[in-house]
Amino acid sequence: MTAPLNDDNRPLPPALEARGLSRSFSVGGGLFRQDKELRAVDDINLSVQRGESLGIVGESGSGKTTLSRMMLGLMQPTQGEIRIDGRGIASIDRHELARKIQPIFQDPYSSLNPRKTIGQIIRLPLEAHGVGTGKDRNAAVEQIMAQVGLPPRLQHSYPSQLSGGQRQRVAIARALVVKPEILICDEPTSALDVSVQAQILNLLKDLRAAFNLTYIFITHDLGVLHYMADRVAVMYMGRIVELGPTSDILKAPRHPYAQALLGSILTPDPHLNLPDLDLAQGFPDPLNPPAGCAFHPRCAKARDICSTRAPQAARAQDHLIACHLYPPEAHP
Repeated sequence: MTAPLNDDNRPLPPALEARGLSRSFSVGGGLFRQDKELRAVDDINLSVQRGESLGIVGESGSGKTTLSRMMLGLMQPTQGEIRIDGRGIASIDRHELARKIQPIFQDPYSSLNPRKTIGQIIRLPLEAHGVGTGKDRNAAVEQIMAQVGLPPRLQHSYPSQLSGGQRQRVAIARALVVKPEILICDEPTSALDVSVQAQILNLLKDLRAAFNLTYIFITHDLGVLHYMADRVAVMYMGRIVELGPTSDILKAPRHPYAQALLGSILTPDPHLNLPDLDLAQGFPDPLNPPAGCAFHPRCAKARDICSTRAPQAARAQDHLIACHLYPPEAHP
């Protein structure tokens, strides 16, 4: 996606950028054993332009959640940095950061305070940030409720009195009421009925256009990726193994893992994550990752080099693949 230009016709910095981003955890080895390092996110470089929607997909344990938590400023990277509008996230005040980037979670019921009314839940971010007067906040709550399709009478209702779709609309309204630039959507429709999923996706698409929002969609659903994402990043053991336009990735994935992942039939049950990919082995132990390419023990196309050297990312036009089948020197 081409970077937007400012008034001087110079490219604006990406809405969100990851530079050499890594996050490791020290996991206890037990009595008389040394702790081991778990690299949940490993040297990720990624940029998302203003108004773009990026989809992130991968098996459970691939690092998607850790990556999203660092993007939200909820977790510090071990190495590298996140930049928003060209500024390092570490230099941004947490209140300012919360007004720039907001999450929408998978389960709207567990993310809403059951003891507060819908109006109170949506108003709370405005109060936390000291936005406007009481009258201004009431008007802002009424306006955002109308924009997400919630009738005014629900202001005095509690989350338990709403349907799943209505609760997710409340979560969206709460995220948008402070007018953020970026939304991190972590499986935002997987806990909803299929018919309601379509309504929420249509709403998110309309809101993106209305507010020029930047989306990062974490999902296991190919339909969601196809409908919502401009580009797709495929993650495996903390790394991005393929990145490119959604139509290219879904129609003709190039990395062997992306081919197996996207060629599988995805279950509608969010608790089952991704189905068996029918690969040679199961997901490797992240505490004892394979040498070389992390995917090589499961890959039918693996060569000798795959077990000894990690592949460098090759860029072919607007497509990125980290695989020895596509060496960087073949794509100047």
